[in-house]
Amino acid sequence: MIEINKIARIYFVGIGGIGMSALARYFNAKGVVVTGYDKTETILTKQLVSEGIKVHYEDNIELIDKDAQLIVYTPAVPKDHKELNYFKDNNYTVVKRSDVLGAITNSSFNICVAGTHGKTTTSTMVAHILQHSGYGCNAFLGGIAVNYNSNFWSSANNVCVVEADEYDRSFLKLSPDVAIVTAMDPDHLDIYGTAENVEQAFIDFSARVKEGGLLLSKYGLKRGDELKAGKHCTYHLNNDKADVHAANIRIDNGSYHFDVITKDWQLKDVLLNMGGMHNIENMIAAIAVAHELEIADEKIKAAVSSFKGVKRRFEYIVKNESVVYIDDYAHHPDELKALLTGAKNLFPEKKCTIIFQPHLFSRTRDFADGFAATLGMADEIILLPIYPARELPIEGVTSEMILDKINNSNKKVLSKNEIADWIKNNERALLITAGAGDIDTLVAPIKKILTKE
Repeated sequence: MIEINKIARIYFVGIGGIGMSALARYFNAKGVVVTGYDKTETILTKQLVSEGIKVHYEDNIELIDKDAQLIVYTPAVPKDHKELNYFKDNNYTVVKRSDVLGAITNSSFNICVAGTHGKTTTSTMVAHILQHSGYGCNAFLGGIAVNYNSNFWSSANNVCVVEADEYDRSFLKLSPDVAIVTAMDPDHLDIYGTAENVEQAFIDFSARVKEGGLLLSKYGLKRGDELKAGKHCTYHLNNDKADVHAANIRIDNGSYHFDVITKDWQLKDVLLNMGGMHNIENMIAAIAVAHELEIADEKIKAAVSSFKGVKRRFEYIVKNESVVYIDDYAHHPDELKALLTGAKNLFPEKKCTIIFQPHLFSRTRDFADGFAATLGMADEIILLPIYPARELPIEGVTSEMILDKINNSNKKVLSKNEIADWIKNNERALLITAGAGDIDTLVAPIKKILTKE
Protein backbone atom coordinates (compact mmCIF):
# COMPACT_ATOMS: atom_id res chain seq x y z
CA MET A 1 0.00 0.00 0.00
CA ILE A 2 1.30 3.46 -0.98
CA GLU A 3 1.68 5.78 2.01
CA ILE A 4 0.37 8.93 0.37
CA ASN A 5 0.96 11.23 3.34
CA LYS A 6 4.69 10.48 3.47
CA ILE A 7 5.46 11.54 -0.12
CA ALA A 8 7.46 14.75 -0.50
CA ARG A 9 8.42 14.47 -4.20
CA ILE A 10 6.40 12.86 -7.01
CA TYR A 11 6.99 12.50 -10.76
CA PHE A 12 4.35 11.93 -13.44
CA VAL A 13 5.10 10.28 -16.80
CA GLY A 14 2.24 11.61 -18.93
CA ILE A 15 1.36 14.50 -16.62
CA GLY A 16 -0.82 16.26 -19.22
CA GLY A 17 -3.44 13.52 -19.32
CA ILE A 18 -6.79 14.59 -17.92
CA GLY A 19 -6.72 12.02 -15.09
CA MET A 20 -3.01 12.42 -14.39
CA SER A 21 -3.23 16.21 -14.16
CA ALA A 22 -5.99 15.96 -11.53
CA LEU A 23 -3.65 13.85 -9.37
CA ALA A 24 -0.77 16.25 -10.01
CA ARG A 25 -2.98 19.11 -8.81
CA TYR A 26 -3.97 17.12 -5.72
CA PHE A 27 -0.35 16.61 -4.64
CA ASN A 28 0.63 20.16 -5.57
CA ALA A 29 -2.19 21.48 -3.36
CA LYS A 30 -0.72 19.46 -0.48
CA GLY A 31 2.71 21.07 -0.87
CA VAL A 32 4.40 18.06 -2.51
CA VAL A 33 7.10 18.81 -5.11
CA VAL A 34 5.41 17.78 -8.39
CA THR A 35 7.22 17.44 -11.71
CA GLY A 36 6.56 15.51 -14.88
CA TYR A 37 6.86 14.75 -18.57
CA ASP A 38 4.38 14.88 -21.42
CA LYS A 39 4.74 14.47 -25.15
CA THR A 40 3.34 17.86 -26.15
CA GLU A 41 2.58 21.21 -24.57
CA THR A 42 -1.16 21.85 -24.21
CA ILE A 43 -3.46 24.38 -22.56
CA LEU A 44 -3.66 22.01 -19.60
CA THR A 45 0.10 21.58 -19.18
CA LYS A 46 0.50 25.36 -19.40
CA GLN A 47 -2.01 25.66 -16.55
CA LEU A 48 -0.04 23.13 -14.49
CA VAL A 49 3.16 25.15 -15.04
CA SER A 50 1.34 28.35 -14.01
CA GLU A 51 0.32 26.56 -10.80
CA GLY A 52 3.98 25.85 -9.95
CA ILE A 53 4.42 22.37 -11.45
CA LYS A 54 7.52 21.83 -13.57
CA VAL A 55 6.79 20.07 -16.90
CA HIS A 56 9.07 19.14 -19.80
CA TYR A 57 8.31 17.70 -23.24
CA GLU A 58 11.41 15.71 -24.16
CA ASP A 59 11.85 12.03 -23.22
CA ASN A 60 15.19 12.72 -21.58
CA ILE A 61 16.61 11.08 -18.45
CA GLU A 62 18.65 14.22 -17.74
CA LEU A 63 15.45 16.19 -17.15
CA ILE A 64 13.76 13.89 -14.61
CA ASP A 65 13.57 14.35 -10.83
CA LYS A 66 15.89 11.57 -9.65
CA ASP A 67 14.93 12.30 -6.01
CA ALA A 68 11.25 11.53 -6.61
CA GLN A 69 9.83 9.03 -4.10
CA LEU A 70 6.95 7.93 -6.29
CA ILE A 71 6.65 7.61 -10.07
CA VAL A 72 3.17 7.63 -11.57
CA TYR A 73 2.51 6.64 -15.17
CA THR A 74 -0.42 6.18 -17.49
CA PRO A 75 -0.92 2.98 -19.55
CA ALA A 76 -0.93 5.20 -22.66
CA VAL A 77 2.85 5.71 -22.30
CA PRO A 78 4.71 3.50 -24.83
CA LYS A 79 6.73 0.54 -23.51
CA ASP A 80 10.00 1.88 -24.97
CA HIS A 81 9.76 5.20 -23.09
CA LYS A 82 13.27 6.02 -21.82
CA GLU A 83 12.25 7.84 -18.64
CA LEU A 84 9.76 5.20 -17.57
CA ASN A 85 12.25 2.41 -18.19
CA TYR A 86 14.95 4.28 -16.25
CA PHE A 87 12.71 4.44 -13.21
CA LYS A 88 11.79 0.77 -13.52
CA ASP A 89 15.39 -0.34 -14.04
CA ASN A 90 16.63 1.63 -11.04
CA ASN A 91 14.12 0.27 -8.51
CA TYR A 92 11.99 3.37 -8.07
CA THR A 93 8.45 2.86 -6.80
CA VAL A 94 6.56 2.96 -10.13
CA VAL A 95 2.76 2.72 -10.11
CA LYS A 96 -0.20 3.37 -12.38
CA ARG A 97 -2.47 6.35 -11.90
CA SER A 98 -5.23 4.01 -10.73
CA ASP A 99 -3.06 2.74 -7.86
CA VAL A 100 -2.54 6.27 -6.57
CA LEU A 101 -6.22 7.12 -6.87
CA GLY A 102 -7.03 3.92 -5.00
CA ALA A 103 -4.61 4.87 -2.21
CA ILE A 104 -5.95 8.44 -1.92
CA THR A 105 -9.54 7.20 -1.62
CA ASN A 106 -8.68 4.36 0.76
CA SER A 107 -9.77 6.35 3.83
CA SER A 108 -12.45 8.67 2.43
CA PHE A 109 -16.18 8.53 1.62
CA ASN A 110 -16.20 7.92 -2.13
CA ILE A 111 -18.72 8.65 -4.85
CA CYS A 112 -17.43 6.83 -7.94
CA VAL A 113 -19.01 7.38 -11.35
CA ALA A 114 -18.43 4.70 -14.00
CA GLY A 115 -19.72 4.12 -17.51
CA THR A 116 -18.52 3.76 -21.08
CA HIS A 117 -20.06 7.20 -21.68
CA GLY A 118 -21.59 9.87 -19.50
CA LYS A 119 -19.19 9.44 -16.58
CA THR A 120 -17.28 12.72 -17.01
CA THR A 121 -20.37 14.89 -17.17
CA THR A 122 -22.18 12.99 -14.40
CA SER A 123 -19.20 13.02 -12.01
CA THR A 124 -18.72 16.75 -12.65
CA MET A 125 -22.42 17.36 -11.96
CA VAL A 126 -22.21 15.45 -8.66
CA ALA A 127 -19.06 17.28 -7.61
CA HIS A 128 -20.53 20.66 -8.53
CA ILE A 129 -23.73 20.10 -6.53
CA LEU A 130 -21.67 19.08 -3.50
CA GLN A 131 -19.36 22.06 -3.84
CA HIS A 132 -22.01 24.68 -4.67
CA SER A 133 -24.32 23.53 -1.87
CA GLY A 134 -21.57 23.83 0.74
CA TYR A 135 -21.43 20.07 1.36
CA GLY A 136 -17.87 20.00 -0.03
CA CYS A 137 -15.80 17.34 -1.78
CA ASN A 138 -12.45 16.51 -3.33
CA ALA A 139 -13.10 16.14 -7.07
CA PHE A 140 -11.00 14.00 -9.42
CA LEU A 141 -12.57 14.50 -12.84
CA GLY A 142 -11.95 13.42 -16.43
CA GLY A 143 -12.90 16.79 -17.87
CA ILE A 144 -12.57 20.50 -17.18
CA ALA A 145 -15.55 21.85 -15.22
CA VAL A 146 -16.45 25.22 -16.74
CA ASN A 147 -17.55 26.61 -13.35
CA TYR A 148 -14.06 26.04 -11.89
CA ASN A 149 -11.89 25.82 -15.03
CA SER A 150 -10.30 22.73 -13.48
CA ASN A 151 -10.56 18.95 -13.24
CA PHE A 152 -9.67 19.00 -9.54
CA TRP A 153 -10.71 20.86 -6.42
CA SER A 154 -10.36 20.11 -2.73
CA SER A 155 -12.38 20.47 0.43
CA ALA A 156 -11.96 19.95 4.16
CA ASN A 157 -14.81 17.42 3.95
CA ASN A 158 -13.28 13.94 3.55
CA VAL A 159 -15.49 13.06 0.56
CA CYS A 160 -14.12 12.21 -2.89
CA VAL A 161 -16.00 12.36 -6.18
CA VAL A 162 -14.08 10.21 -8.62
CA GLU A 163 -14.52 9.51 -12.29
CA ALA A 164 -14.08 5.73 -12.31
CA ASP A 165 -12.29 4.79 -15.53
CA GLU A 166 -12.93 1.35 -17.02
CA TYR A 167 -9.89 1.55 -19.33
CA ASP A 168 -7.31 -1.04 -18.27
CA ARG A 169 -9.82 -2.07 -15.53
CA SER A 170 -8.58 0.85 -13.43
CA PHE A 171 -11.90 1.29 -11.60
CA LEU A 172 -11.53 -2.11 -9.92
CA LYS A 173 -9.03 -0.48 -7.52
CA LEU A 174 -11.66 1.84 -6.08
CA SER A 175 -13.94 1.27 -3.07
CA PRO A 176 -17.16 3.24 -3.57
CA ASP A 177 -19.62 4.21 -0.85
CA VAL A 178 -21.86 5.41 -3.66
CA ALA A 179 -21.42 4.17 -7.23
CA ILE A 180 -23.10 5.24 -10.46
CA VAL A 181 -23.04 3.11 -13.63
CA THR A 182 -24.18 5.16 -16.63
CA ALA A 183 -23.51 2.68 -19.46
CA MET A 184 -21.93 -0.72 -20.13
CA ASP A 185 -21.65 -0.63 -23.91
CA PRO A 186 -18.77 -2.31 -25.75
CA ASP A 187 -15.64 -0.14 -25.81
CA HIS A 188 -11.89 -0.53 -25.31
CA LEU A 189 -12.10 -3.88 -27.08
CA ASP A 190 -8.32 -3.64 -27.56
CA ILE A 191 -8.17 -4.24 -23.78
CA TYR A 192 -11.24 -6.39 -23.12
CA GLY A 193 -11.56 -8.44 -26.29
CA THR A 194 -15.34 -8.94 -26.08
CA ALA A 195 -18.45 -7.02 -25.07
CA GLU A 196 -19.11 -9.67 -22.42
CA ASN A 197 -15.76 -8.92 -20.77
CA VAL A 198 -16.61 -5.20 -20.66
CA GLU A 199 -19.95 -5.98 -19.00
CA GLN A 200 -18.29 -8.32 -16.51
CA ALA A 201 -15.85 -5.58 -15.48
CA PHE A 202 -18.78 -3.31 -14.58
CA ILE A 203 -20.42 -6.16 -12.65
CA ASP A 204 -17.13 -6.61 -10.77
CA PHE A 205 -17.01 -2.85 -10.14
CA SER A 206 -20.50 -2.89 -8.64
CA ALA A 207 -19.42 -5.64 -6.25
CA ARG A 208 -16.83 -3.21 -4.80
CA VAL A 209 -19.54 -0.95 -3.33
CA LYS A 210 -19.03 -0.96 0.43
CA GLU A 211 -21.51 -2.70 2.69
CA GLY A 212 -24.48 -0.43 3.26
CA GLY A 213 -23.55 1.68 0.21
CA LEU A 214 -25.69 2.73 -2.75
CA LEU A 215 -25.45 1.63 -6.38
CA LEU A 216 -27.32 3.77 -8.90
CA SER A 217 -27.45 2.38 -12.44
CA LYS A 218 -29.23 3.42 -15.61
CA TYR A 219 -32.46 1.50 -16.05
CA GLY A 220 -32.42 -1.05 -18.88
CA LEU A 221 -28.70 -1.80 -19.04
CA LYS A 222 -27.89 -5.14 -20.61
CA ARG A 223 -26.98 -7.44 -17.68
CA GLY A 224 -27.95 -4.61 -15.36
CA ASP A 225 -29.74 -7.08 -13.13
CA GLU A 226 -26.37 -8.74 -12.46
CA LEU A 227 -24.94 -5.58 -10.88
CA LYS A 228 -24.31 -6.26 -7.20
CA ALA A 229 -24.88 -3.94 -4.24
CA GLY A 230 -26.85 -3.95 -1.02
CA LYS A 231 -28.97 -0.97 -2.08
CA HIS A 232 -29.50 -0.79 -5.85
CA CYS A 233 -31.63 1.92 -7.48
CA THR A 234 -32.15 2.69 -11.16
CA TYR A 235 -32.57 5.98 -13.03
CA HIS A 236 -33.76 6.89 -16.53
CA LEU A 237 -34.59 9.98 -18.54
CA ASN A 238 -38.33 9.32 -18.74
CA ASN A 239 -39.13 5.64 -18.10
CA ASP A 240 -41.37 5.56 -15.03
CA LYS A 241 -40.32 1.94 -14.32
CA ALA A 242 -37.00 3.35 -13.08
CA ASP A 243 -36.70 4.34 -9.41
CA VAL A 244 -35.81 7.90 -10.46
CA HIS A 245 -36.88 9.60 -13.70
CA ALA A 246 -37.77 12.98 -15.20
CA ALA A 247 -41.22 14.23 -16.14
CA ASN A 248 -42.75 17.39 -17.59
CA ILE A 249 -39.64 18.20 -19.68
CA ARG A 250 -39.81 21.60 -21.41
CA ILE A 251 -37.33 23.28 -23.76
CA ASP A 252 -36.74 27.02 -23.45
CA ASN A 253 -34.03 28.81 -25.44
CA GLY A 254 -31.57 25.92 -25.38
CA SER A 255 -32.22 25.09 -21.71
CA TYR A 256 -34.44 22.50 -20.03
CA HIS A 257 -37.03 22.62 -17.25
CA PHE A 258 -38.08 19.29 -15.73
CA ASP A 259 -39.30 17.52 -12.60
CA VAL A 260 -37.46 14.66 -10.86
CA ILE A 261 -39.80 11.90 -9.72
CA THR A 262 -39.29 9.01 -7.28
CA LYS A 263 -41.79 6.88 -5.38
CA ASP A 264 -41.51 8.99 -2.22
CA TRP A 265 -39.90 12.29 -3.29
CA GLN A 266 -40.21 14.89 -6.05
CA LEU A 267 -38.13 17.89 -7.08
CA LYS A 268 -40.22 20.28 -9.19
CA ASP A 269 -39.14 22.71 -11.94
CA VAL A 270 -35.42 21.99 -12.10
CA LEU A 271 -33.56 24.25 -14.58
CA LEU A 272 -30.58 22.84 -16.53
CA ASN A 273 -28.68 25.27 -18.76
CA MET A 274 -26.92 22.57 -20.76
CA GLY A 275 -27.97 21.04 -24.08
CA GLY A 276 -28.72 17.38 -24.78
CA MET A 277 -31.55 15.28 -23.37
CA HIS A 278 -28.92 12.78 -22.24
CA ASN A 279 -27.61 15.48 -19.92
CA ILE A 280 -31.00 15.65 -18.19
CA GLU A 281 -30.54 11.93 -17.55
CA ASN A 282 -27.01 12.49 -16.25
CA MET A 283 -28.29 15.23 -13.95
CA ILE A 284 -31.06 12.97 -12.62
CA ALA A 285 -28.35 10.57 -11.38
CA ALA A 286 -26.42 13.45 -9.80
CA ILE A 287 -29.56 14.80 -8.13
CA ALA A 288 -30.38 11.33 -6.76
CA VAL A 289 -26.93 11.15 -5.14
CA ALA A 290 -27.33 14.63 -3.64
CA HIS A 291 -30.71 13.65 -2.20
CA GLU A 292 -29.17 10.46 -0.75
CA LEU A 293 -26.62 12.71 1.00
CA GLU A 294 -29.53 14.73 2.44
CA ILE A 295 -28.65 17.98 0.67
CA ALA A 296 -31.65 20.32 0.83
CA ASP A 297 -33.92 20.50 -2.23
CA GLU A 298 -33.49 24.24 -2.81
CA LYS A 299 -29.70 23.91 -2.59
CA ILE A 300 -29.82 21.13 -5.19
CA LYS A 301 -31.95 23.23 -7.56
CA ALA A 302 -29.70 26.28 -7.13
CA ALA A 303 -26.61 24.18 -7.88
CA VAL A 304 -28.16 22.60 -10.98
CA SER A 305 -29.27 25.96 -12.44
CA SER A 306 -25.74 27.37 -11.88
CA PHE A 307 -24.02 24.42 -13.60
CA LYS A 308 -22.15 25.67 -16.68
CA GLY A 309 -21.18 22.26 -18.01
CA VAL A 310 -17.93 20.53 -18.88
CA LYS A 311 -15.54 21.64 -21.58
CA ARG A 312 -16.07 19.56 -24.72
CA ARG A 313 -19.35 18.04 -23.43
CA PHE A 314 -22.14 19.63 -25.48
CA GLU A 315 -20.23 22.88 -25.01
CA TYR A 316 -21.71 25.94 -26.69
CA ILE A 317 -18.79 27.73 -28.35
CA VAL A 318 -21.00 30.15 -30.33
CA LYS A 319 -24.73 30.58 -29.82
CA ASN A 320 -26.60 33.39 -31.55
CA GLU A 321 -29.51 33.82 -33.96
CA SER A 322 -27.47 33.12 -37.09
CA VAL A 323 -25.20 30.27 -35.96
CA VAL A 324 -24.87 27.70 -33.19
CA TYR A 325 -21.50 25.98 -32.76
CA ILE A 326 -21.23 23.03 -30.35
CA ASP A 327 -18.04 21.15 -29.47
CA ASP A 328 -18.16 17.68 -27.91
CA TYR A 329 -15.82 14.85 -26.90
CA ALA A 330 -18.11 12.17 -28.42
CA HIS A 331 -16.01 9.33 -29.84
CA HIS A 332 -18.36 6.33 -29.69
CA PRO A 333 -21.47 5.80 -31.88
CA ASP A 334 -23.85 6.00 -28.92
CA GLU A 335 -22.29 9.26 -27.73
CA LEU A 336 -22.56 10.72 -31.23
CA LYS A 337 -26.21 9.65 -31.41
CA ALA A 338 -26.98 11.42 -28.11
CA LEU A 339 -25.09 14.52 -29.29
CA LEU A 340 -26.81 14.73 -32.68
CA THR A 341 -30.25 13.92 -31.27
CA GLY A 342 -29.90 16.62 -28.62
CA ALA A 343 -28.64 19.26 -31.04
CA LYS A 344 -31.31 18.57 -33.67
CA ASN A 345 -34.09 18.59 -31.03
CA LEU A 346 -32.95 21.94 -29.67
CA PHE A 347 -32.43 23.53 -33.08
CA PRO A 348 -34.75 21.67 -35.50
CA GLU A 349 -34.85 24.44 -38.13
CA LYS A 350 -31.09 24.69 -38.57
CA LYS A 351 -29.06 22.70 -41.09
CA CYS A 352 -26.78 20.39 -39.06
CA THR A 353 -23.14 19.92 -40.11
CA ILE A 354 -20.83 17.66 -38.11
CA ILE A 355 -17.03 17.55 -38.33
CA PHE A 356 -15.91 14.27 -36.76
CA GLN A 357 -12.42 13.00 -36.03
CA PRO A 358 -12.38 9.20 -35.46
CA HIS A 359 -10.26 8.17 -32.47
CA LEU A 360 -8.11 5.00 -32.67
CA PHE A 361 -7.79 2.63 -35.60
CA SER A 362 -9.17 -0.27 -33.57
CA ARG A 363 -12.30 1.66 -32.50
CA THR A 364 -12.88 2.80 -36.10
CA ARG A 365 -12.61 -0.81 -37.32
CA ASP A 366 -14.84 -2.19 -34.57
CA PHE A 367 -17.60 0.42 -34.88
CA ALA A 368 -17.44 1.59 -38.52
CA ASP A 369 -21.06 0.56 -39.20
CA GLY A 370 -22.30 2.29 -36.02
CA PHE A 371 -20.37 5.48 -36.78
CA ALA A 372 -21.74 5.57 -40.33
CA ALA A 373 -25.36 5.02 -39.24
CA THR A 374 -25.15 7.70 -36.54
CA LEU A 375 -23.26 10.32 -38.55
CA GLY A 376 -25.89 9.91 -41.28
CA MET A 377 -28.33 11.71 -38.93
CA ALA A 378 -26.59 15.00 -39.78
CA ASP A 379 -27.42 16.96 -42.92
CA GLU A 380 -23.74 17.23 -43.80
CA ILE A 381 -20.77 15.14 -42.65
CA ILE A 382 -17.08 15.99 -42.73
CA LEU A 383 -14.57 13.42 -41.50
CA LEU A 384 -11.01 14.14 -40.46
CA PRO A 385 -8.29 11.46 -40.71
CA ILE A 386 -8.16 9.01 -37.79
CA TYR A 387 -6.38 10.25 -34.65
CA PRO A 388 -4.08 7.32 -33.74
CA ALA A 389 -3.37 8.14 -30.05
CA ARG A 390 -1.50 5.11 -28.68
CA GLU A 391 -1.97 2.89 -31.77
CA LEU A 392 -0.08 2.06 -34.94
CA PRO A 393 -2.03 2.07 -38.23
CA ILE A 394 -4.13 -0.97 -39.17
CA GLU A 395 -4.10 -1.86 -42.86
CA GLY A 396 -7.29 -0.83 -44.64
CA VAL A 397 -8.65 1.15 -41.67
CA THR A 398 -9.11 4.83 -42.60
CA SER A 399 -11.79 7.49 -42.31
CA GLU A 400 -12.90 6.50 -45.81
CA MET A 401 -13.99 3.18 -44.26
CA ILE A 402 -16.69 5.10 -42.40
CA LEU A 403 -17.37 7.54 -45.26
CA ASP A 404 -18.23 4.78 -47.73
CA LYS A 405 -20.85 3.36 -45.35
CA ILE A 406 -22.67 6.67 -44.67
CA ASN A 407 -26.08 6.76 -46.37
CA ASN A 408 -25.88 10.46 -47.19
CA SER A 409 -24.31 11.92 -50.31
CA ASN A 410 -23.37 15.19 -48.57
CA LYS A 411 -20.13 13.87 -47.08
CA LYS A 412 -16.37 14.21 -47.50
CA VAL A 413 -12.99 13.68 -45.82
CA LEU A 414 -10.89 16.79 -45.23
CA SER A 415 -7.58 17.37 -43.50
CA LYS A 416 -7.38 19.63 -40.44
CA ASN A 417 -5.61 22.23 -42.59
CA GLU A 418 -8.57 22.39 -44.98
CA ILE A 419 -11.23 23.03 -42.34
CA ALA A 420 -10.74 26.80 -41.97
CA ASP A 421 -11.27 27.46 -45.68
CA TRP A 422 -14.30 25.17 -45.69
CA ILE A 423 -15.85 27.08 -42.76
CA LYS A 424 -15.31 30.41 -44.52
CA ASN A 425 -16.89 29.28 -47.78
CA ASN A 426 -19.90 27.21 -46.66
CA GLU A 427 -23.20 27.64 -44.82
CA ARG A 428 -23.05 26.46 -41.18
CA ALA A 429 -26.21 27.25 -39.22
CA LEU A 430 -25.69 24.41 -36.69
CA LEU A 431 -22.07 23.28 -36.60
CA ILE A 432 -20.72 20.48 -34.41
CA THR A 433 -17.13 19.35 -33.92
CA ALA A 434 -16.71 15.97 -32.21
CA GLY A 435 -13.96 13.53 -31.27
CA ALA A 436 -11.48 12.59 -28.56
CA GLY A 437 -8.25 13.34 -30.42
CA ASP A 438 -6.79 16.77 -31.19
CA ILE A 439 -9.84 18.16 -32.99
CA ASP A 440 -10.16 20.56 -30.05
CA THR A 441 -7.27 22.56 -31.55
CA LEU A 442 -9.70 23.63 -34.29
CA VAL A 443 -12.21 25.13 -31.84
CA ALA A 444 -10.54 28.54 -31.35
CA PRO A 445 -9.88 29.17 -35.06
CA ILE A 446 -13.42 28.09 -36.00
CA LYS A 447 -14.88 30.37 -33.31
CA LYS A 448 -12.81 33.26 -34.65
CA ILE A 449 -14.17 32.76 -38.17
CA LEU A 450 -17.79 32.41 -37.01
CA THR A 451 -17.69 35.45 -34.76
CA LYS A 452 -15.47 37.47 -37.15
CA GLU A 453 -13.19 38.36 -34.24
